[in-house]
Amino acid sequence: MNPFVYWLTRAVLQPFFHLYFRLGRIGRDHIPADGPLIIAANHRSFLDPFVIGTLLRRPVYFMAKKELFANRLQAWFLNSLGAFPIDRGNADGGAMATAREILERGDVVVVFPEGTRIRPGGLGKPKRGVGRLALETGAPVVPVSVIGTESIRRGWRVRPHKVRIRVGRPLRFPRVDQPSPELARAVTDRIWPCVALQWEWLGGLPPIRRAAVIGERGADLAIALARAGVDVEMGCAGAAAAADLRATRRVGAFELPKSVGVSSATDLELTGHDLVCLSVPAVELTAVVAELGPRIPRRAGVLITTHGPVDAKGVLPAHHLSGHCDARAVATLGAAAGLVPGAPVVVASRDAGFARQVADLLSDAGLAAQRTTDVAGVELAMATLGEGVPSAPSRQVA
Repeated sequence: MNPFVYWLTRAVLQPFFHLYFRLGRIGRDHIPADGPLIIAANHRSFLDPFVIGTLLRRPVYFMAKKELFANRLQAWFLNSLGAFPIDRGNADGGAMATAREILERGDVVVVFPEGTRIRPGGLGKPKRGVGRLALETGAPVVPVSVIGTESIRRGWRVRPHKVRIRVGRPLRFPRVDQPSPELARAVTDRIWPCVALQWEWLGGLPPIRRAAVIGERGADLAIALARAGVDVEMGCAGAAAAADLRATRRVGAFELPKSVGVSSATDLELTGHDLVCLSVPAVELTAVVAELGPRIPRRAGVLITTHGPVDAKGVLPAHHLSGHCDARAVATLGAAAGLVPGAPVVVASRDAGFARQVADLLSDAGLAAQRTTDVAGVELAMATLGEGVPSAPSRQVA
């Protein structure tokens, strides 16, 4: 790090951030004034290291993808600001050794556990490197979240947009000379929820934790979501159907896992759900939306597995639903080969962040999930197939 370049650049950028981005910094008192320190933060934009650097009155060092160091002048400037290269996607022992040396001399390292910029939508999944670094050095870890930086740039144009940072309390872990991958993962799994806590406090998109599946036709979807770790409830057509399903735990070839709750759709309390899935025939969708639409909270997203026109005018399900509920986003699911592990599926939504959330969940369930913004195209394609071929029998889930 070149002190002259570092402090001159900061002297220029910090006032600019405060004026142009209305930078808000919350929780700075949680940052230790001296000693080695790991800052674990989410990553939305190339500006994140620079805005995070304004939190401290001492230099910070950060990892940057090695491609940024291909140009000699740019590499010199990044090095002068405290950046050092990392080979993303590989176990870069050199970058980790550099980070350890920086911490051992009492300085600050910024780590982005997601490994790359994640946008749109919520947070990505962390890699275990931050846990390994915390254990090998014994340095405290400060969870930090940044929001707003993903919206400041359109091409080469930098737009004014509110940027906020929130800092959590430092986390401390015992020093371990050679931590196992399992131990490093366990520590990372302790750090990342603290970053997510700051993210959600700032208004960032929360993960999908609870889902409601309306209609017995969605049994395979309920099983897939449960496999991805979501708390799932199924809403049946009536109390009698719900009682029968609770007793048998079977819908055709599918056996529901014990973790999936069952009740009638009218008894489901939807206010606490992050995702509402509608798996009813197209001819019934209008009536179901009329009954449940007002109960779907604005914070929830809706996933439709129904395909084909919902009325004589040829209105497609997603278009109909968008006009009859206040959900934050609507997506449609294309799954011609069913929802068995390994099957290809497409999540279509005009909200790219919601599409990524749902596709990531289905990927966690073992499906080959892709996403697109062509909602009508997916709906028409699935309607042409007759709402898709019947799902293959799933494996029984204990």
